[in-house]
Amino acid sequence: MDTSFIGFVVLLFIATVLAIEGLYLWWHGKHGAEVKRVKARMHALTMPADGAGGPSSILKNGGLHDASFTARVLMSLPRAQALQRLLLQAGLNWTVKRFFAYVAACAGGAFAVALVMHQPLVIAIVLAVFCAMLPWWVVRHKRAKRMKRLEQQLPEAADLVARAMLAGHSFPSALGMVGDEMPQPLGGEFKLAFDEINFGASMSDALQNMVARVPLDDLRYFVIAVLIQREAGGNLAEILGNISNIIRERLKLLGKVRVLSAEGRLSAWILCLMPFVLGGVITMINPGLMRVFWTDATGMKLASAAMTFMLFGVFWSRKIVRIHV
Repeated sequence: MDTSFIGFVVLLFIATVLAIEGLYLWWHGKHGAEVKRVKARMHALTMPADGAGGPSSILKNGGLHDASFTARVLMSLPRAQALQRLLLQAGLNWTVKRFFAYVAACAGGAFAVALVMHQPLVIAIVLAVFCAMLPWWVVRHKRAKRMKRLEQQLPEAADLVARAMLAGHSFPSALGMVGDEMPQPLGGEFKLAFDEINFGASMSDALQNMVARVPLDDLRYFVIAVLIQREAGGNLAEILGNISNIIRERLKLLGKVRVLSAEGRLSAWILCLMPFVLGGVITMINPGLMRVFWTDATGMKLASAAMTFMLFGVFWSRKIVRIHV
């Protein structure tokens, strides 16, 4: 066999291995777990002030100086900062630009599918509007799930801070210990507050930023107790222990209330979804029977009145089954 051919094969093999290694290193440097963790924490640090004199981001210009033109335009829209805060509270690494891209994709896809299926223009528009709300519902669901998890972790975190202070650690180092030892998502929030203090933010600003990222009343009480103790003095470890006991008792009572109200919540779900499900099934089985509601003037009035009353019933049922503790 020709030695030059063998050398070519060996060099080609080495070049292929090096190319694969280079691609892996590039991907790991752009999308690795450590890079994602740093990007998530930097994204959390870019949260702007709430417009009411609250703490602001420790990054210059809220991190928008290197953002794209589209991102800057979207952030200048009304309530854009509130939307960014909501995405952050949901634990998603989405930007406002990415959120609106998902909204446009869902709406455009639903509208195109409705037209391909030869549905009326009104149905296509209604379906597009409904699908455009899907990213918003996903964000709200993620936020509610994350807030529930944070609330369950908070008593243990308060106990850990209290025990660390009884052992002689300072409060900032106790925050760092909670960030290192507690699992996500609460551990990451305490670690971020600890990093903000190390970056030069004051204790008050770091804690208030954490409350803005985690809008829980229990965490707000925790922060208020710490800030008052720093001004007036007192046994902070004992105060945090009492707060931990109160949170645990409240969560226990909330669990009992949810068990007792489970039947009512299930009934509310069935009553609220039944008209829409039956309407969809009838439309699929016999479209002509439902076509009168968007082709006839009287049918459209009846459909509008029925939809108004059904939406009112949904909000009223939600108001009844939601019990705050």
